Amino acid sequence: MTKLTVKQLEALKVDDHGKTVREEGNLAGKVAIRKHGVSVSFYYRFKWQGKHKDFACGTWPQRSLAEIRAERDRARQTVAIGINPCDEKKASRIEAQAAIEATIAEAKRQEAESLTVADLFNEWLMDGVARQDGNAELTRRFQKDVLPTIGVQHLRNLTEKDLLRVLRTVRERGVNRYVVSLFSDISQMLAWGEKRKPWRGLMIDGNPAELISVEKLLDHNYQEERERILSADEIVELRDIFEKTQLDYDALPAGQKYSGTRPLERKAQLAIWICLSTLCRIGELLKAEWSHVNLDSGTWLIPAINTKGHRGKRQDHHIFLSNFAIQQFKELNILTGNTLFLFPATNNSGHVDLKSISKRVGDRQERFKDRARPLSGRRHDNTLVLAKGSRGDWTPHDLRRTGATMMQELGIPLDIIDRCQNHVLGGSKVRRHYLHHDYASEKRHAWCKLGERIEEILKKSNPTNSAKIQ
Repeated sequence: MTKLTVKQLEALKVDDHGKTVREEGNLAGKVAIRKHGVSVSFYYRFKWQGKHKDFACGTWPQRSLAEIRAERDRARQTVAIGINPCDEKKASRIEAQAAIEATIAEAKRQEAESLTVADLFNEWLMDGVARQDGNAELTRRFQKDVLPTIGVQHLRNLTEKDLLRVLRTVRERGVNRYVVSLFSDISQMLAWGEKRKPWRGLMIDGNPAELISVEKLLDHNYQEERERILSADEIVELRDIFEKTQLDYDALPAGQKYSGTRPLERKAQLAIWICLSTLCRIGELLKAEWSHVNLDSGTWLIPAINTKGHRGKRQDHHIFLSNFAIQQFKELNILTGNTLFLFPATNNSGHVDLKSISKRVGDRQERFKDRARPLSGRRHDNTLVLAKGSRGDWTPHDLRRTGATMMQELGIPLDIIDRCQNHVLGGSKVRRHYLHHDYASEKRHAWCKLGERIEEILKKSNPTNSAKIQ
């Protein structure tokens, strides 16, 4: 049997499809006619453990005859030393694949080793946290106070000292509450990463946030849980401040109004009275839509999506408005009733910023702010300081606590007060499954009593103004 030549292979025709060509040395080839022309798949036939085996040597013309014969010769030598060339080839492929996978794994390891705090934050922001504002405030906080300091830090090298550096820098601004809140956000991010690949592999020494006692960073007299409530005298004083600052401003000549002390905007005043008389959160009020308020029936629905959940649980909140509360809503309706939101943004593109009223109230209690200099474009006076500052500052959220305390003083059961505040109540799942009374009449009575109490406080202090609260 002679050797095959290139000319013989090139002379193959369509009729030769499926034909086997052979040459010496147990080399054979299967002819195939394809769109691109003739091809011949060569194999070396050898005997192994009493059976014939075929070892692929390559396809002509992709490989030359010389290369194909060289492959046959290597296989023949392998058989001669007692090794199956097919198995050897398979083993070589496995080893090559293993080497590739090892290279890829090493590259991934090195890539993971170089992951930074900023990388973790970005993934957590995308997959691990979903706040009502679309994570806008969270992003602002980290971009301002965390990432500039430790954003490029490799996560595997992050220590509690790095976190303390961030928190102490923030603490220097005298914002205790913000330190606590920021530390909570950082801890939440790290706890999320600690449970997931590849982040948990980078925290082999544990979560550095767990080594920090944030209380030690705060002022010795700081209390995270506020207990401030407004007394009856302070409620009257607040109303009188609203009246007086408006009268004083109106009395200023036109040329002096720009430099004069501006009163708190009337819409903000109404928001304060609504918070006090409904126990709502200021953020819930500022996101409210007129379509959810029915002044004829005296009801206000706060959809679950606008409420503050507890451990991820949210529920619709139905508020029954007292006569006092209805009067505030009616006046507000005159101001903004032609818009979607009770408190629309300046350009009517949505609702106002959820911190806008809290900032305005805080800016008018400057004595309690630890500011090196007044904030640009913001008020900085003490027109809303109550009781000469003897009881500290107050916030819109304190009105919710004040109203709840007033309900308690009126003898309203605590569980009804909880329901008026839309607290998610615990208890047996079986009980929640079978007991479905909505306590509507009890809640309506509680809000009505609260509204009457507010009116009573204001009437006794200023009888001439009992018909209308300014």
